[in-house]
Amino acid sequence: MKRFCLALDLKDDATLIAEYEAYHQRVWPEIIKSIRESGIQKLEIFRTGNRMMMLVEADDSFSFEKKGKADLANAKVQEWEKLMWNYQQALPHARPGEKWVLMEKIFEL
Repeated sequence: MKRFCLALDLKDDATLIAEYEAYHQRVWPEIIKSIRESGIQKLEIFRTGNRMMMLVEADDSFSFEKKGKADLANAKVQEWEKLMWNYQQALPHARPGEKWVLMEKIFEL
């Protein structure tokens, strides 16, 4: 089992944040299907202010490269991503075009 932690910011607007959270209470079934088909077993998103953290647990078949290619070929995923970008903004240090940024683990107990 692989485990990843990623970060992304939301636009700092209470109305937009509330809308974003509402969408995540009713994620489109096609999006759930694409997540599961990629090998992701568990996915959680946490928020403080406008900063989000996503925890991903995936089986050994998962890779970000394969997930990215599958997402590009899936019109519904592209529609969802375009919609979500209305609420999201890149982290200040993100590379051009990068949304969720992989975090580095610096401690474990």
